[in-house]
Order: sequence, then C-alpha cells, then structure tokens
Amino acid sequence: MLALTDNAVSVIRDLAATTQTPDTTGVRIAVAQDQEQLSLALTPAASDGDQVVEDQGARVYLEQEAASMLADRTLDAAVEQDGSVQFFVATSPQA
Repeated sequence: MLALTDNAVSVIRDLAATTQTPDTTGVRIAVAQDQEQLSLALTPAASDGDQVVEDQGARVYLEQEAASMLADRTLDAAVEQDGSVQFFVATSPQA
C-alpha cells in the first residue's frame, strides 16, 4: 500500500483545509489518459472503486490502476518558495 511521508501528510492536510470542502477532502491519484503519467487532484471524496489511504488525517484516494502501480511506493511532498506544491513518488524502503 502507498505510504505517506510526514511532509506529504502535512501538505495534503493543508491543501484540504484551505478550501471550503467536506472533511473527506483529499487528493486523488489516477493514471493519466496517456497511461504513462499519474494525475493528482484535490477532490471532496473517493470515487467508486478507489483505494483509500489515510494517515494522520490526510486522505489519498487511489484509482484502481494507480493503486496497483503505487503499492510499494512512498508519496512525498514539498512546498516551493513561491507556494507551489511538488509531489514525488519514491520506492519504499524495505522493512
């Protein structure tokens, strides 16, 4: 299952809190139409069939194909000086 770093948790919670959306708001990751990239968007709730990853109040909704691709990965995030957010996917360290 996708793991979240503390940075990713913080950024996702901050993004969800800055909008007037339900408490279930999180980010949804899906495979883009070109099948070679992932798309990420803020969304008020999971879509049917999404896998839900919740960590310390941060919610990530994974479209089925994206969930398979990210099963052994970690999501990290950083806020740039200009306020833009960058998300990164890395291989999870072996336990």
